[in-house]
Amino acid sequence: QVQLVESGGGLVQAGGSLRLSCAASGNIFSIDVMSWLRQAPGKQREVVASVTSGGFTNYLDSVKGRFTISRDNAKATAYLQMISLKPEDTAVYYCNFVQLGRVYWGQGTQVTVSS
Repeated sequence: QVQLVESGGGLVQAGGSLRLSCAASGNIFSIDVMSWLRQAPGKQREVVASVTSGGFTNYLDSVKGRFTISRDNAKATAYLQMISLKPEDTAVYYCNFVQLGRVYWGQGTQVTVSS
């Protein structure tokens, strides 16, 4: 079993920055894809960014140039650096890891951006 623990959420003013972390523990072998998703009230969950084991990254159009996903394989941790935050970035952010075809989720961390 794999457990994911997120940290780094909070309240920030528009234009500010936050860095989210998601650390995995348990039976870690080789995490294929690490992703960040978010869900705002009344909206569907959407993929914000993902990074493969080979370092290929993909971003939601609305966060390109503002968010950066990275991973530290030795620490089994994913990061999401967020700058120039906007009120529309307000959501619960979840990390999602894929290992050997199984999907694991973090508990979610609230990000609130005030205008």
